[in-house]
Amino acid sequence: MKVFKYVYVIYAVMAVLFLYDGIVKYQEGQNCILSFLFAGVAIFMFFFRKHFADKMHK
Repeated sequence: MKVFKYVYVIYAVMAVLFLYDGIVKYQEGQNCILSFLFAGVAIFMFFFRKHFADKMHK
């Protein structure tokens, strides 16, 4: 199950993509709240998953 140790990296990539999308939408004057909300959730999940992956590793 080596794959599950690195799943949290996917959340980091998603957070970067949603932040980029939110910034582009903000500059175009569109509604960007949902993109920033998803970025925040992805950042939270990154730290949450990383914490428990480290905990399971020990």
